[in-house]
Amino acid sequence: MLYGYAGQILRVDLDGFTVEKQPLPEDLVDKYIGGRGFVARLLYDLIPPGTDPYSSENIVVIAAGPLSGHYLPGSGKTHFGTKSPATGMYGDGNLGGHFGPALKYAGYDVLILSGKASGPSYLLIEDDTVELRDASAYWGLGSITVEEAMKQDLGQAYEICTIGPAGENLSRFACISHDFGRQCGRTGIGTVLGDKKIKAIAVKGTGGLPVYDLDGLYQAGKRAYRDIYAKPGFTGWQPEGTAGITNFVNQVGAFPTRNFQTSSAEHYQQINGRQILEKIRITDKGCFCCPIPCGKYSRAGTALGTVNVEGPEFETISMFGGNCDLQTIEDVAYANYICDELGLDTISAGAVVGFALECHEKGLLSDEDFGRRVAFGDLPSVVHILELIAGREKIGDALADGVRLAAEKIGQGSERFAMHVKGLEWTGYECRNAPGMMLAYLTADVGAHHNRAWVLGQDVTGTDADVHSLIQAGGSGERLPKSDVRGKAAGVIASQHLRPAFDVLGTCRLQMMELGFEVEHYEELLALVTGRRKTWGNILEVSERIWHLTRAFSVREIEGFGRHMDYPPPRLCHDPVQSGPNQGHCISEREIDILLDEYYQARGWDENGLPTRETLDRVGLSDVG
Repeated sequence: MLYGYAGQILRVDLDGFTVEKQPLPEDLVDKYIGGRGFVARLLYDLIPPGTDPYSSENIVVIAAGPLSGHYLPGSGKTHFGTKSPATGMYGDGNLGGHFGPALKYAGYDVLILSGKASGPSYLLIEDDTVELRDASAYWGLGSITVEEAMKQDLGQAYEICTIGPAGENLSRFACISHDFGRQCGRTGIGTVLGDKKIKAIAVKGTGGLPVYDLDGLYQAGKRAYRDIYAKPGFTGWQPEGTAGITNFVNQVGAFPTRNFQTSSAEHYQQINGRQILEKIRITDKGCFCCPIPCGKYSRAGTALGTVNVEGPEFETISMFGGNCDLQTIEDVAYANYICDELGLDTISAGAVVGFALECHEKGLLSDEDFGRRVAFGDLPSVVHILELIAGREKIGDALADGVRLAAEKIGQGSERFAMHVKGLEWTGYECRNAPGMMLAYLTADVGAHHNRAWVLGQDVTGTDADVHSLIQAGGSGERLPKSDVRGKAAGVIASQHLRPAFDVLGTCRLQMMELGFEVEHYEELLALVTGRRKTWGNILEVSERIWHLTRAFSVREIEGFGRHMDYPPPRLCHDPVQSGPNQGHCISEREIDILLDEYYQARGWDENGLPTRETLDRVGLSDVG
């Protein structure tokens, strides 16, 4: 028996609608554990090489982990993956809330969607019942609105994932929404659901999960909660959640501002976590079994109206409050709501809007292109552009494809400040004086994404200080010395192996990352749930296997894939930071080459950044490449 798992894969082919239920293979469990591991392996195995992201042969894989759905800290995580329409490579995203546990209670560890429905549809799963239902009445509605409507129609017990108009209209950075404010936000997985005409997936499960040692797990789970509540960072980090890092990032000069023209915002104290608590927060919100509810239900009043929204998180603050220069936390929260309702990833959306505003500022786009006058710092301008993107109207049709493709269409040198790697927009950390974090962005397997490795603290302090300590220390506000680019690879790789570990287990990493909850707990919990004893080192070996596998997937799918795709946008190598603690700093192409050389060597890749046969064999991927 596969203790801890539901034990089944549910495959749904939308072409003609056929349903197949398969046993979860034990060798998949042994080598990939769950969640992100299952997603990576199944995408590699089941998508034919060269498949167009908008083809019927592209699939969406949704997978929970072995700890998902058990009453353990932060065990509500679910992983989603597809061939990304944003990058053409491996793409995935992670979702909190309650969806993964519900899927397992219904009897499935993995859901695989292939084909395309003939018209607007939603998938309903209730234990053994799997139905494709007409979604015409929901098509065109916003992500938040449709979730509320479906809960009224189906019942509150259903856990529902939705897409918004952006996904319907195939914006390449459309997200998946759940639980009125949780998002699977990156790489355009919501776009692929829109292409498959799937407006929503509704799941209700009433089954249980087998546990290897239930009494032992009960006691260990209680200890885990007590340990987390006792961590020094609990009372310091939880109240503001991810927004609590805003001051630190700005004060060390890593806060993207006005499309990364500079790296600190003078108004940062008007858009930080303290402003959320003082001005807009209604209550805290946590995901399934969460002991540190970092989500903030907020009500924000602006000149455009009042909205209720979950957030904003730090990344949304950085990409709208900094990158688009919105001046108040209320304006940032309003933009957050608009993205949620339209079904747009707030990170890519903030990057795209910032890019568009700079194009307008430089005279590369006109008022006529937008249908009105637009400007940095103006909420109506930001909302207008977001609506153009979601509807693919006017210049929004080009912007909906992301900054890489939009810059190719706009031309006139706009490629210089199109902030992306491999087609995925850069997130909320400016790195011209943070070479470790720069390397993490360049080598992230999905494109520019901070959550694949976070080493900014190492760049700033030279240590592995936890986030709470960095927040408490703040920044000096003084110009920082030039950071050495050498010796960064080991720290980046360690972080790139650490983070997938939580994604495969099906737990939130914030308990460990923000509070210092010891990784040894996870060895114990995994053994008690599954009866499978893996050391933390064994789990990190799975992470390494996944990292090489996703690189191999992208090498297979992108003709000529190699080193040239691991370079940053030209702005970061040629335009010095304009103001703030890192004024004048830049990172040269020569320094980028030093970073990549050290990284490739440490990874066991060739000088072009391709995994060698020896390396693939060493990590258990002899059948790959």
